[in-house]
Amino acid sequence: MYREPDFSHPRLAATPECRFEPSPADTVLPDGFMSTTNHPTYVKVGGRWRMPERPRMDSHLVWDPASERLVVKEFRLVRKGDLVAVAVKEDGSEGVLVWDRGFMDEVDETHVPEAFSFMASEVSREKPVNYDAIFREFVRNRGADGFILWVIGPALVHARGRVAMEWMIHNGFCHGVITGNAVAVHDVEAALYGTTLGMRADGLGVAGGHSTHMRAINEVKKAGSIKALVEAGQLTSGVMHALTSTGTPYVLGGSIRDDGPMPETIASALDAQEAMRELTTQATMVVMVATALHAIAVGNMLPTFCHRPDGSISEVTTICVDQTEFVVNKLKDRGTHQAFGVVTNAQDFMRLVQLELQTRG
Repeated sequence: MYREPDFSHPRLAATPECRFEPSPADTVLPDGFMSTTNHPTYVKVGGRWRMPERPRMDSHLVWDPASERLVVKEFRLVRKGDLVAVAVKEDGSEGVLVWDRGFMDEVDETHVPEAFSFMASEVSREKPVNYDAIFREFVRNRGADGFILWVIGPALVHARGRVAMEWMIHNGFCHGVITGNAVAVHDVEAALYGTTLGMRADGLGVAGGHSTHMRAINEVKKAGSIKALVEAGQLTSGVMHALTSTGTPYVLGGSIRDDGPMPETIASALDAQEAMRELTTQATMVVMVATALHAIAVGNMLPTFCHRPDGSISEVTTICVDQTEFVVNKLKDRGTHQAFGVVTNAQDFMRLVQLELQTRG
């Protein structure tokens, strides 16, 4: 359960309102600007403490007196004259309170961490994974009150987690996908030619397999788009088919080494970021599988909390799955400290989750 700050406490009740200064130019901030975190944040403005809209880290608090809206804006979106919060302290004394204790449990004095202990690392392939908790979160966020966002890399398709991902999409355990051009290319290649980067499902290569992903791109180009290929009845399986046929929103963010790219791939990094933000702002649960690039990008856009339809605030369940501890730890080091790490193969994770969720209906 989320615990709000006690604003009646004398220390917070006596604090001044937050000070705002106009931006001197487009994408230029006033001196002393406030840089946001991914924690719940309250700003004292207009006589009360408010939470800003569209929260995320590494951005800025902007107040619009006309509409009385307090929003979080990325650096690049700040315009000349925007009223930007000016504060250095985050303890409420300057009208900005970053509240990192909202989801903390009550202190259990019977369980005190030892100065010396074994298995103390936060992320390790040797530590047990509480899969039952993961399954419960999938079920909890499945319906209309939840938004399960998947962030996936090509290894999910190579490792044959593709079929499980299709099942997730068709059965309500996926409300949106963020990925890159490569996933779409290899997924379409698998649907049309039975290979990913020339590798069959049994792990063996085929003659001329190095070119099949390029042939897949060409078929999509000939049709005009992935959607057109689905509508023509030429693409009948796979992740992209499932997303298209169910109307599930997705973002293909481009990179500098994309082949093709697919027509739906957003080549501009800034445009891709904006499209990704439309999904991250809705997320109640995020599952990142086998992708360092997009996991860290999404993590930087993701607050630790979300507003439920009933008005309550809850944590955004964030799970990062990779075969090495490195990716999970790097994600945490880049600010996504709330991520729960699962160190395992993408195929194993996807298949296990699918089988368990099938039994739970």
